[in-house]
Amino acid sequence: MAESAEAPAAVRHAEEVMGTVFSFDVRGGDPDAVRAALDEAVAGLHRVDEVFSTYREDSQVSRLAREEIDVDACDPEVAEVLELAAEAERVSDGWFSTRYRGRLDPTGIVKGWSAERAARSLSLLPGVTGVSVNGGGDVQMYGAPEPTRAWRVGIADPLRPGGLAAVISAAGVAELAVATSGTAERGAHIVDPRTGKSAVTDLVAVTVVGPRLTWVDCWATAAFAMGSREGLSWLESLPEVEGLLITAGDEVRCTGGLAARLG
Repeated sequence: MAESAEAPAAVRHAEEVMGTVFSFDVRGGDPDAVRAALDEAVAGLHRVDEVFSTYREDSQVSRLAREEIDVDACDPEVAEVLELAAEAERVSDGWFSTRYRGRLDPTGIVKGWSAERAARSLSLLPGVTGVSVNGGGDVQMYGAPEPTRAWRVGIADPLRPGGLAAVISAAGVAELAVATSGTAERGAHIVDPRTGKSAVTDLVAVTVVGPRLTWVDCWATAAFAMGSREGLSWLESLPEVEGLLITAGDEVRCTGGLAARLG
């Protein structure tokens, strides 16, 4: 991605899809070409929703869950996502799962994967120097918004509405993603795969930082289900990954390298 001495032009867009809002911020490049690529990226998100939504009876994933079709009859992206999900399940020792109440449900990986894919496609446009895609609070960033300024993401404080627990900076890296799982906004929606019931832990939020949103979104979910002690230890073991865990008792626990990403 080329650099410019001046602040590059910004093209922004917000789209309601997948039950949330995806916000795009693209810096540099030809504005008309960026807008055309944005239109394609947005159409891609809606297509992902049609294919993967568990709320649509006619989606490929719903039909796959009912065993009306097999993976070979689905779009190639279905096999890709299920392979990524299987890897996430392996790495997390089963704490991340694509099954909900015994039924196929890859929701936990689809949003992060689709936001990362959209951001990457936009980052490859000629002249583009920075891309940020925020999918419902989980963010994939490439490059920088300006030559002398890095992308920054505020992490909401789950115990103090309107406050920030931390600010993550992408300074010094070409790509960075931030994902948070918790109970502050959506309640007890995270499932313990070992019981099939809502995860009961000492945590209220887990934020994970790493290069790719596909993975950090999965890791945040898995670490939350594990609880603070096991979750922190596991996140410490993952390469290029840092974590911020907040307990219901207002205790903040961080991986050793997180401080380098604060700013």
